[in-house]
Amino acid sequence: MAKQNKLRIIPLGGLGEIGKNMMLLEYGADIIAVDAGLMFPTEEMLGIDLVIPDIGYVLDSGKNFLGIFLTHGHEDHIGALPYILHQIQAPVYCTPLTAGLITVKLKEAKLLKESEINILNPGETATVGPFTVEPFGVAHSVPDSTGLAITTPVGKVIHTGDFKLDHTPVMGQSTDLTRLAQHGEDGVLLMLADSTYAEMPGYTPSEQLVGEALHRIMGSSTGRVIVTTFASLIARVQLVIDAAADHGRRVFVTGRSMEANVQMARDLGYLKVPDGIMVNPRELANIPHEKLAIITTGSQGEPTSALTRMANQDHRHITIVPGDTVILSASAVPGNESLVYRTVDNLFRLGARVLYNRIADVHVRGHAAQEELKIVHSLVKPQYFVPIHGEYRHMVLHADLANSLGMEDDNIFVLSDGDVLELNKDDARVVDHVPADFVYVDGLGVGEIDHVILRDRHHLANDGMVVVILAVEKNTGRLVGEPEVVSRGFVDIEESEELLRRTRQKVVAALEGADHVAEWNVENAKVKDAVAKFLYDETRRRPMVLPVTVEV
Repeated sequence: MAKQNKLRIIPLGGLGEIGKNMMLLEYGADIIAVDAGLMFPTEEMLGIDLVIPDIGYVLDSGKNFLGIFLTHGHEDHIGALPYILHQIQAPVYCTPLTAGLITVKLKEAKLLKESEINILNPGETATVGPFTVEPFGVAHSVPDSTGLAITTPVGKVIHTGDFKLDHTPVMGQSTDLTRLAQHGEDGVLLMLADSTYAEMPGYTPSEQLVGEALHRIMGSSTGRVIVTTFASLIARVQLVIDAAADHGRRVFVTGRSMEANVQMARDLGYLKVPDGIMVNPRELANIPHEKLAIITTGSQGEPTSALTRMANQDHRHITIVPGDTVILSASAVPGNESLVYRTVDNLFRLGARVLYNRIADVHVRGHAAQEELKIVHSLVKPQYFVPIHGEYRHMVLHADLANSLGMEDDNIFVLSDGDVLELNKDDARVVDHVPADFVYVDGLGVGEIDHVILRDRHHLANDGMVVVILAVEKNTGRLVGEPEVVSRGFVDIEESEELLRRTRQKVVAALEGADHVAEWNVENAKVKDAVAKFLYDETRRRPMVLPVTVEV
């Protein structure tokens, strides 16, 4: 019974990495989740498409999973939903635009009919089991972003979601400091707050800065203006449309996810689009370049995205020519930098002028800097604090910031994915750790790739492989002729014939004395060890050695 008197906070993602955000709140036999995001793979995750949270604890705990509450519609907060809802049935609660964004995803995954999406606006509440959840508006780079005030039997939890303090937001949505102050006056047990830019001093610039830059570029460019950003960044799309309209340009949208999200945002009334400004593919050839703006996917250099296809000169409708201006209105997600800059280089080679956030004000952060974090801490005045959403250094620096405002070290917890924080009004401590590994999405496979397979891929990528084919006589078990040695990605066969000849000799030597009764898995292991040692001694490289035995 003692455990039922305490609230358990269990991060499954987003702590110690950028992306894959998912936080569990557990009380007694009931669990809710905040967000269900994905993470883009890093360079060493060879062949991996996406990384999602491990929900094994939810599946195996036998507890009641009551629902998923989404803070906003970015991929790192909603991208894992199709994979998670495929494994566990649960209602989803979110604001209208976020609902539109996830509807696009769930339709593609054929999960929409099975999923229950509930609209929950700021100021409204939803009670599920022992939890009462009330969203409050926050400024971020996608409209309808919220934080969550979650009332539990042991006290109130504030989850800020991703936020900043923008006093001139594009779509009128600002962080509701008044409601946060009211929660603070009522008493807050725990605050979970965004740490992504906790190392940045001062304040985050307003989104209007990007709008001004887009206006200047649209007015001064003599050719097409091509803007790439995240497909969910609806506020940025509105800025591009506004700037284009003010300078007499029409707008063409390309990229599957961008087209779907723009249409959805128009249908829901979030995008204000002047009549006659949008262009369909059939009209493109008839529009002068100085009268055209293009909004596209590909801000992360994704190989199949529209911008990357333009950079590789294989887009169906757009061919980059000198005079085009390309604006990257997004930051590179950690791990994607090389893909992004490869695309940028290719665009420069084709004669385009490319503008990105290092050289122009074409992107601003959607996250609070230090002074904004201080304001929120001062208003909420939580008893306990857990920094979330960021790499480990971001969370430590956010913890230091809370400490500098007078919060005691014992009340601040820098957690890692899988840590279990148990707390009530009188006590808080980390009591356990649950599995929270990366789950890799590789093609149609979800969770089929593990660390061993990735290690093997690295091994193959670094040193190649050597296959040793052994032909043995079925009746006697003796070798028939010399073994065959095949090399791939290790050495050039023609240039290293002598090395491979000596490798064959080592195989024969390793099998001396083998007879029909020998266990061939034992003999294969002998061959593998002997060849691996010989090749390392000769080349100081460790190719993957694969013995294959064929009975003849």
